[in-house]
Amino acid sequence: MYLKSLALAGVASGLKAAQNPIQLHVDLDLDPAQEKQMLANYRKQFQPAIRKQPGFVEEKLLKLRSAMAGPAPANAPYRLIISFETEEQRKAWVATAEHQRVWPTIEKTLKGSKYGAVLYDVV
Repeated sequence: MYLKSLALAGVASGLKAAQNPIQLHVDLDLDPAQEKQMLANYRKQFQPAIRKQPGFVEEKLLKLRSAMAGPAPANAPYRLIISFETEEQRKAWVATAEHQRVWPTIEKTLKGSKYGAVLYDVV
């Protein structure tokens, strides 16, 4: 019973830490000719690397289907959403050698302005 309580307390504290994480939304100006390469780099390199980072909560890559109300983001057929428990943990991830290795594999498939980024607090 004691061990079970400790395990539940650990789960609860982990949930509490991620209750108000940050989310970075990155709109990607993808070169259509590079779509397959970007998706392969994302799945094989970027995802495994980011998922190991301290404070990592989740990541998603969204492909725009249609604008339901108002205009869609200009030149952004994809949106990358990454979430960390804190902004400091996200910045620490960006500073790692691993990020410096895997992000350029995505960035090289982009064109034009390449990307726009917006930071949110989850409330």
